[in-house]
Amino acid sequence: MKTDMEYPGTAVAAFIERLAHAVGDANVLTDAADVAPALSDWRGFYKGRAMAVVRPANTSEVSAVVRLCSDAGIAVVAQGGNTGMCGGATPTMDGRTIVLSLARMNRVLALDPLNYTITVEAGCVLATVQQAASAAGRLFPLSLGAEGSCQIGGNLATNAGGVNVLRYGNTRDLTLGLEVVLADGSVLGGLRGLRKDNTGYDLKQLFIGSEGTLGVITGAVLKVFPMPRTSVTAFAAVPDPAAAIALLGRLREQVGNRVSAFELISRRSIELVLAHIPGTRDPLAAASPWYVLTNVDDPRTESDLRSALEQALGDAVEDALVTDAALAESDAQAQALWRIRESIPDASKSEGLLYRHDISVPTSDIPSFIEEAGARLEAAFPGVRIVCFGHIGDGNLHYNCYVPGRMRDDPVAIAATDVNDVVFRLVHERSGSISAEHGIGQAKVAELPHYKSAVELEVMHRLKRVLDPQGIMNPGKVI
Repeated sequence: MKTDMEYPGTAVAAFIERLAHAVGDANVLTDAADVAPALSDWRGFYKGRAMAVVRPANTSEVSAVVRLCSDAGIAVVAQGGNTGMCGGATPTMDGRTIVLSLARMNRVLALDPLNYTITVEAGCVLATVQQAASAAGRLFPLSLGAEGSCQIGGNLATNAGGVNVLRYGNTRDLTLGLEVVLADGSVLGGLRGLRKDNTGYDLKQLFIGSEGTLGVITGAVLKVFPMPRTSVTAFAAVPDPAAAIALLGRLREQVGNRVSAFELISRRSIELVLAHIPGTRDPLAAASPWYVLTNVDDPRTESDLRSALEQALGDAVEDALVTDAALAESDAQAQALWRIRESIPDASKSEGLLYRHDISVPTSDIPSFIEEAGARLEAAFPGVRIVCFGHIGDGNLHYNCYVPGRMRDDPVAIAATDVNDVVFRLVHERSGSISAEHGIGQAKVAELPHYKSAVELEVMHRLKRVLDPQGIMNPGKVI
């Protein structure tokens, strides 16, 4: 990378002019007010600097921009909807960087209902992909709280999970082909909708989850599925997480693979939503320490799904696994239940500094993990308030907490790692992961060497050196 002395203002102006020639003057933003939204993450914890925000319209323009940056030694930070939790799309304070916005690359390129694939550009908003699939009678099952603003390129770059992983898998599992612009500007074309292609290394997997550190994802071929014609949502009160895990087992035995989502929600999470999200209400008459929100669906119109779910919940009540339950009677009621779950991250921003932990452990270990983590945190930080919820069907918990006296405007508290250390050590002891679906970004880059083996890290570094020898692709993230 060039130093400030090597890259004076006149050179910056000339570089900006070359970018404008590649994508058009209107698509190179340099005014401070225009650039500012791209320089901070969703939570407001990470700030950065950039020469410009560049908005290419197609893969050829991305290639031209990246080639210019490679020639000049300028860093490239690809950015989608900027909804990430770990600062992965926020530039560093170095300033010799451009933010590459994929927002203009928002086309659905093809939908093949017989091959069950949809081909999209990276800037497509996730909800747009879902709607395009639905219009053709197909389901794209990736579903996140931020689906109205996050972009599929960012979902791919972070290997996003969401609520339907239990049945359909992570973004990685939903991807058949990728198109990627490499660090030298060359284009790795791979927009093939093949489920079987055994012709060597599966190169797309290198870029899914790499957070833009190896290349810029510009397009993808994604799997779609038959559209569910019967869908039932249930909200159940359970006495503890162990009962929730047992209930999941019952549902999978009695309903089969039609269980698409299974979420654990603590009472404190519900109370945060009720306090800070207008229009929400308590789903059940009496409070419970824990709840489960589940969705089951079936592509058949004439399905026994509702009766099967009712029977399973009734049996669980008799066995004291469930203390109360309600089934949504309409789409509107189902959406209201899911709104509670999806509003927890926004609601939890309202009461101070929240230490967020996106962790995974084996599903069978979740009850004991929650109990032991709570005990360790209380011993280390008396009065700690834990906000626990997550996708327990796939072992992913959002195990978050407030520590008394620590506020969102305190940089020392924000930078502290003592709370994370308690949680991450226990996760590591249980052979879990410190990042289940949010990625590493800036937030966990210093933590990764403690929880990855030396061999794993060395292989990652080798890949980085080969694919990005100048280190210009999203520096300061992941490794």
